[in-house]
Amino acid sequence: MKGPEPPSDPQKQTGKALKAMSLVSAVGIDLAAFTLGGFFLGKWLDSKWNSSGIGVALGVVLGVLCGITGIVFIIKAVMEESDG
Repeated sequence: MKGPEPPSDPQKQTGKALKAMSLVSAVGIDLAAFTLGGFFLGKWLDSKWNSSGIGVALGVVLGVLCGITGIVFIIKAVMEESDG
């Protein structure tokens, strides 16, 4: 009969926690940066088109979509790294 397993290496646990925190930070920063970039692009487009908010709406939607795409790539890279 086996006894209780020894505790795992604390450095491994710290590394996993730091990796998880960096992933969450990267996801948040990525989405925020793309959304803000889309906002400012849309604001610039509104000034060029003399419209009232359509450019901002399009820019924010485009920014969010690009941010989500970036998040998918980040998560894919982390998952492939943990597999191999």
